[in-house]
Amino acid sequence: MIENPFLCRRPARLVLALVLLALLAGCGSRQLQDSLVGSTAQRLVTYSIDDLVRQLPDSDFAAYSGQHIHLESHFIQHPEILAYAEGRLSVELANRFDIEVVGADEPADAKLNVFYTSLGTDQGFHGFYVPLGFIPGMSETTRINLVTLEQFHGVAEMYYYLGETGSERRGEVIQARTRSDALGLPVVTVPISTIDRR
Repeated sequence: MIENPFLCRRPARLVLALVLLALLAGCGSRQLQDSLVGSTAQRLVTYSIDDLVRQLPDSDFAAYSGQHIHLESHFIQHPEILAYAEGRLSVELANRFDIEVVGADEPADAKLNVFYTSLGTDQGFHGFYVPLGFIPGMSETTRINLVTLEQFHGVAEMYYYLGETGSERRGEVIQARTRSDALGLPVVTVPISTIDRR
């Protein structure tokens, strides 16, 4: 019986092709970053908070112009970020609507309950790359980019209740996202969007 050399090589070629496809496969991931170490992460979050409070609708707050309100903010973690967001919100209310935020022990005309659903950064990575993390001595995240989209975003999101007791009128969910995206290529990473504000 004569064997066909092409047929004998077919399984080897198939295995090789599958290994190459696995190495070059498009992958995507998203990672929440719970730390604000570094200027970029801090700016992403603070700019997002800034954009968020600018979206407060006139229709809900203009009626309270010249009045005093109690502000109560809620978030699941990071009291420092919450304190920053509350301070920025207080300044926006004062400058834009002439509303003074007063302490809980002072008389007020209304109450504003703010529920932050997101105050932080997230990272996304999508595209084609060759992973090198399986090589001994290399980090598991080491890779050679072929074509990738690397996303680093600051996200701020909230909704609120406003009224005499702070539960009468529910505002819509408002979200702001500050982007810092880059295109990863084999030799260079090209910024797509930057967060410079001057």
